[in-house]
Amino acid sequence: MVVAGDDALAHRLAAELRGVYGEQVTLVVPPAHRSVRPPVVGRTRATALFDRVSAAVNRAAGNGDPASARTSEPPGTERVLEAAELTEAVLAEASVERAAALALVYDDDETNIRAALTARRLNPRIRLVLRLYNRRLGHHIEALLDQASALAAAGADGSGDGDDGGEGFDASTTVLSDADTAAPALAATAVAGTSKVVQTDGLMLRAVERPPPAPGEVADPGLCTLALLSTTASDPAGADGSESSGTQGPRLLPDEEAVAAATGRGTVVLENVSYSGPSSPPGRSVVPFGSLMSRRLRWSFAGLVACVVGLAVASMLVTGDHPLRATYLTLLDLFGINDPAIGRPMGEQVLQLFSGLIGLLLLPVLLAAVLEALGTFRSGSALRRPPRGLSGHVVLLGVGKIGTRVLARLRELHIPVVCVEADHEARGLALARRLRVPVVLGDVTQEGVLEAAKIHRAHALLALTSADTTNLEAALYARTVRPDLRVVLRLYDDDFATAVYRTLRAAHPGALTRSRSVSHLAAPAFAGAMMGRQILGAIPVERRVLLFAAVEVGGHAQLEGRTVGEAFRAGAWRVLALDTDPRPASSPRAPRSSSGLVWDLPSTYVLRAEDRVVLAATRRGLAELLGRRARERAGA
Repeated sequence: MVVAGDDALAHRLAAELRGVYGEQVTLVVPPAHRSVRPPVVGRTRATALFDRVSAAVNRAAGNGDPASARTSEPPGTERVLEAAELTEAVLAEASVERAAALALVYDDDETNIRAALTARRLNPRIRLVLRLYNRRLGHHIEALLDQASALAAAGADGSGDGDDGGEGFDASTTVLSDADTAAPALAATAVAGTSKVVQTDGLMLRAVERPPPAPGEVADPGLCTLALLSTTASDPAGADGSESSGTQGPRLLPDEEAVAAATGRGTVVLENVSYSGPSSPPGRSVVPFGSLMSRRLRWSFAGLVACVVGLAVASMLVTGDHPLRATYLTLLDLFGINDPAIGRPMGEQVLQLFSGLIGLLLLPVLLAAVLEALGTFRSGSALRRPPRGLSGHVVLLGVGKIGTRVLARLRELHIPVVCVEADHEARGLALARRLRVPVVLGDVTQEGVLEAAKIHRAHALLALTSADTTNLEAALYARTVRPDLRVVLRLYDDDFATAVYRTLRAAHPGALTRSRSVSHLAAPAFAGAMMGRQILGAIPVERRVLLFAAVEVGGHAQLEGRTVGEAFRAGAWRVLALDTDPRPASSPRAPRSSSGLVWDLPSTYVLRAEDRVVLAATRRGLAELLGRRARERAGA
C-alpha cells in the first residue's frame, strides 16, 4: 500500500493500514522542513490554555499512554519517503508499479488528480483512493480513471489472475472526502436525542445512545444492539472509552448474553433504519412577506385600517349613504382630495377633520413601509442575523471545508443553526446565505461574538475552525457562560483531542464534551476503500469507531453457506441487511423491501454466494473478514 499526503490524515491512514490490516505501507510525505500543518498555528497557546484547565481540575489524567492502543497491532511495516512534490519519479521510487493500492490524500484537489492520472498510467491495475472536496469533479474523475483502467485491461487481454490473488482485475477508483466522512459524526454528536447518521448513496443508517436500564430491567435492543458504552462513561475521572480502556471501555457488537448481563451501561442501538434519497435543503430565493415589515409597522397599519373602517361606518350613520359611497368619501377625505365640508352638518365636518388627521399619520407609516421593504430586498441576498427569540440552536464555529458539510447535514436534519465565521470569503457563507442560516461575522475569540450568536440560549457548540487554539478557547469561554452546554471540538491531533476530552469532562461532569479528530473519523473509510471494499460510513462509539460496509458474500468462508445467526461474530462483525437491488430476482426466501434493502432478515436465513449484505464491523473485524482472505489467496 502506498499513502501520499501532507497532513494528519496521511499519517493516520498509514497507521490504520499497518496497525489494523497488517499491510506493508510506503508513506510519501513532504520534507520535515516543508511540511505545512495549518491547524498547528496557535498550538502553543492552545496547550497553555489546556494546561491551565488541567492544573485547576487536578484530575486530568494520565490514565495510560495513548500510544498503548497500538501495542497489540499486527506487525505491519512502514517505509517513509520524503518528497517535496509527487512526481512520476517519486511514484516510481515508491514502487507504485507493484503496489496494490495508492491513496492520494493531499489537501489540494489538483495535486491528487495530477498524481492519480500519473499513477494510473504507471500501473493500470492499481486501486486508487482519492481525497477530493469537489463532489461533482470527483464523480467525473472516478469515471475517467475507471475507464482508463478498463481500456488497459482490454489491452492486456484481461489477464488478472496471478498477481491479484485470484480476485481478477481489481483497479477500481474511489473518491472520498474527509469532510463528508466526518460531517455526519460531528453533526450527530452535537445534537442530543438525534440519531447518529451514516448516509451514502441514499442509504441511511441511524443509531442512538440509550441510558443504562434501571436495576432489574434489560436494555431494549431496538432492531439490534451495536455497542455497550463504557462502564465509566458518566464518571469524570474514568477511562476515556478508547481502545486502550480494556474491559471498562465500550464493547462493540456484543452478543445477547453480554447485553443481558450489562448493568449500569448505556447502549448504542439501531433504532430506526430507513431509505432516504439524496436531498438538499431548498433555498428560499423569494423574500417572505412577513419580513417586509416589522411587527411594530404591521401593528401601525392595522390601527390605521381600523380607523378607516370606523370613519366609514360613522360616515354611513351620519349621512345615511350607501356603505360603498361612505367608504369612498372617507378615503377621499383621508387623502385630502375632497372639497371642504363647508355648510354641511357638524357630523360631516368632524369626520372630515378626523380623516385629515389620520391621513397625516398615514404618510410616515407609508414611508417607513417603503424604506423597510427596500432594505429587506436589498439584504435578501445578504447574511441573516440571529433572531431575537432564538433558542435551542447549535452554534457552529467555522464554515470552512468541514463546517460547510456539517452545516448542510444539520439543516437536512432540520436543526436550527447559527454560524460564526471570521473570514468574509469563507466557502460556507454562500451555503448559509442560500439556506437563510443566521451568521455572525467576527473573531470568536473577541468579546461579544459568541453572545451575538445567542450562546447563552444555545443547545450545543460545534467548534470546527482550523485552529486548535480558537476551538479550545471558544469552548472554555462558552462553558463560563453556560456550564452545562454540550460542546464538540474539532482538534487536529488525536492524542491532544483525547487529553482535552478527559480534562473538560473532569472539569464539567454535568455537561457532555466530545473532542473529535477529523483524521481519526475519516481514516477508517479511506483504509476500507484501499482494501477494495465499499465503506458506507462510520459511527463513533465514544472514542472507538464502528464501520458499516457492503460486502459480497461469495468467497468469504465466514459468511457463505452460513445462517445470519451463525455468521454473527461478537466483537467483530454482524450482518444487518440484505441488498436486493443488483439482482431483483434473487433472495426469494427473504422478505422484500421497496428500497431494495431487507433489514428484518431472520436469523435462520442462509447467506448465498450471490448475496450482497450490509454489515457492521469493528476495524479489526473488517480487516479479518476482508483483508486476510486476499492475503491467503495470494499466498496460495
